Amino acid sequence: MIGVAATTFAYTAIDSAGKTKKGTIEAANEEAARNNLKNQGMTPITVEKPSALSKDLNLGFGGKVSSKNLTVFCKQFQSILHAGVTVIQALGMLGEQCDNKKLQAAVNDLKTLVEKGDTLAGAMSTMPDVFPSILINMVEAGEASGSLETTFDRMATHFDKDAKLKGMIMQAMIYPCVLLVVIIGVVILMLVKVVPSFQETFDAAGGQLPGLTLAVVAISNFLIAKWPFFLCGIIAIVVGIKMFMKTDQGAVFFGTISMKAPIFGDLTIKSASARLTRTLATLMASGIPMVAAIEIVGKLMSNRLVQVAVQDAKNEVERGVALSQPLEDSGIFPPLLCHMTRIGEETGNMEEMLEKVADYYDEEVEAATQAVTAVMEPLIIILMALIVVPIMGAIMMPMLSIYNMAENS
Repeated sequence: MIGVAATTFAYTAIDSAGKTKKGTIEAANEEAARNNLKNQGMTPITVEKPSALSKDLNLGFGGKVSSKNLTVFCKQFQSILHAGVTVIQALGMLGEQCDNKKLQAAVNDLKTLVEKGDTLAGAMSTMPDVFPSILINMVEAGEASGSLETTFDRMATHFDKDAKLKGMIMQAMIYPCVLLVVIIGVVILMLVKVVPSFQETFDAAGGQLPGLTLAVVAISNFLIAKWPFFLCGIIAIVVGIKMFMKTDQGAVFFGTISMKAPIFGDLTIKSASARLTRTLATLMASGIPMVAAIEIVGKLMSNRLVQVAVQDAKNEVERGVALSQPLEDSGIFPPLLCHMTRIGEETGNMEEMLEKVADYYDEEVEAATQAVTAVMEPLIIILMALIVVPIMGAIMMPMLSIYNMAENS
């Protein structure tokens, strides 16, 4: 299921019920996008590439299909197929009970395409923004072997564990992010509200203010007078970083940082190891050849360094080299993963061995998440003290001087 790189097109079309629908679709070119829409029973009105501005402003809101949504979808599909219901009937039933609107629309479109004679995997491949490549390839293998029910059972387990893995990583990230937002809010509040309220007192007291107080007052005046420029500067930095991350150099740069960072590096490596072994085990257990499975896994990795390492491993396996060797040579993956992979190759029990490695690193990710949370709490508190205490000192030093002058007089 590997083809030409797809481009995202924004479309406006009329569906079979005469209603106007808007959305995005991925295809090799505009003509292919229009054909895909027609295959889904829609009449395209406009099909065009989204502008750069609309792409940059797309922050991911509006019904993204998560691993949790896919878990429920696969579990329900497996249960319905187990009851002896046909694929078309199953899609009709699933389309009525999907909570996620985007997934519900996609399932209804799947039903239309399958009714027209397309395979389920072929229909899914027209909606890569909803159905990931691992699910499409697994469904294709399941249809070829007649084990579609088993495929959805395996994919439900895969997406469930993937959702838990993402949840643990989010848990490690949310706490420090919330504390940082609180710190920034407190600092801005003090500089914009608290410091100006004391400035009149400072001016009335006369005399030479301490250097720290002068610096804090200058920063406060700048924020109050130039806040639009300050806000635009922050937005420009965020947009610039986001655009840089989309480049190859940026992806490698941030991928390196995420793996080398003192606190988060261990979590990044272990989560990548868990996802790699789990996905590879799931694909190979369904009969997908190792080379094709490795290529699919590489595309699912979020870290660019891991993507490159997996792609290099695929190239080496194509030449006849054992998978464990390029994984070890990459210097990215933990020794345990490489050793267990080698044992699986030698014993001919690769899938089971990879599954055990994935279970082990799932537990390691949980432990690493707890460690990150435990370390970040005191660090954030120390950071808050280093920022807030000087501001408080800048306010209190002149106040103490004024008090001493009043006492002496």
